Amino acid sequence: MGNEAHTPDAAASVDFEQVQSTGQFQELRRRHRSFVFPMAVAFLLWYFAYVLLADYAVDFMSTKVWGNINVGLVLGLLQFVSTFAITGWYVHYSNRKLDPIATEIRHEIEGHEFDKNGHRVGGANK
Repeated sequence: MGNEAHTPDAAASVDFEQVQSTGQFQELRRRHRSFVFPMAVAFLLWYFAYVLLADYAVDFMSTKVWGNINVGLVLGLLQFVSTFAITGWYVHYSNRKLDPIATEIRHEIEGHEFDKNGHRVGGANK
């Protein structure tokens, strides 16, 4: 009835401020920000350029490319293509540059050490 003894939560025993002050975490944050912020700025510039062209360069956007397909339609579809391309690029970047550090940090927080194949090494918890 809600009076059961609760086992301590593993996350409650971690000093997250201490983890954030480590060199590993700082490097993880630096790598993440060095990808995300420039990519976000580039995409927003591309998006606003499309919106501004659609509003102020109607003749240009109405230029026929092939049949009834005009420049506006092509650029609009490229918005979707660029979104998926950025997502794929981020996944690739994350797998190579972010995940190894994040996994290492997580394993240290959890008190486990693992070999390159993901098998636990030693038996002591920290």
